[in-house]
Amino acid sequence: MLRSARSARSARSAPAPQGLRQLAWAALLGCALVTPLTALAQGKVYVSSEKDNKIYVFDAKGERLSAIDTCERPRHMMFNANRSQIYVCCGDSNQLGLVDTATGKMTGTVPLGDSPEIFDLSPDGKTVYVSIEDENVMAAYDLATKKPLFEVKTGGEPEGVLVTADGKFAYVTSEVANVVHYIDLGQKKVLKNIKVGKRPRRFVLAEGGSELWVTNELDATVSVVNTRDHSVKATIKFAVQGMREADITPVGMTPSPDGKTMWVGLGKANHVVEVDVATKKAGRQVLVGKRAWGLTMHPDGKTLYVTNGLSDDMTLIDTASAKAVRTVAVGRVPHSVLVQP
Repeated sequence: MLRSARSARSARSAPAPQGLRQLAWAALLGCALVTPLTALAQGKVYVSSEKDNKIYVFDAKGERLSAIDTCERPRHMMFNANRSQIYVCCGDSNQLGLVDTATGKMTGTVPLGDSPEIFDLSPDGKTVYVSIEDENVMAAYDLATKKPLFEVKTGGEPEGVLVTADGKFAYVTSEVANVVHYIDLGQKKVLKNIKVGKRPRRFVLAEGGSELWVTNELDATVSVVNTRDHSVKATIKFAVQGMREADITPVGMTPSPDGKTMWVGLGKANHVVEVDVATKKAGRQVLVGKRAWGLTMHPDGKTLYVTNGLSDDMTLIDTASAKAVRTVAVGRVPHSVLVQP
């Protein structure tokens, strides 16, 4: 192609007219100005819809591609290690759905307890640990045999589950008891109850695993727990201009790829906020849809995807400018969002 280009240039008898050159530059500049950063993203985006019993599939720019039928009331989702399969927790049919990402079909289920909500996988991917909300337990299941392994009693309405990197311990929130349970998975018992804010919901590890960030829905706060001694080392308070504190209900979180910032969904305040991990200071806020809870970052760090549970849509945010660039319909009551690069 290089030789052809050179031949074409040498064959020209005269430069292009000035007007044509200006038009060409204007066209190129116009494309650059109207193309958002999201247009550069690659991959697929999966959104679970609680009321539609489906996972909707989009491209990274927010164009809908397809829909996957699931078990009843799909909520939290996770990929397996190589992203060939999606696990989805179905709260009304008490199942873990197994979705093949290549075919876009649910290929099987694992029976769970009554009203399962959030889960995490063991590091080897063989065991799933699930919060069983109506039974007030964290339950473990073998994914190969689809059999229950054991249960650990928790406080009322357990939700968030996070398994440590070594697979030996788990953290579980109790929305009613306002604590985080620190569980020894080998001994199958709670080692410590960590007092946090009101109605704790979800977790993210930060600072290389030395900090556990916990959203407190009814406190408008995030508790930062030192994972070495399980003390609360900081509390981050949120405020949104024009919003009452009772309407600031943080639930979902996701870190930037470099770990320097944490994005937090503020629920009924209809905003997300960027927090500096080192200083624990809340910074830029972005207006999104109604009840912003589910958050996931594209691996390139350029686009944040936010599911809005009460406006039935998803907002795509350009993280560089902290501006919403697109909102797309995603079915009734979207819960979680995954990105497959």
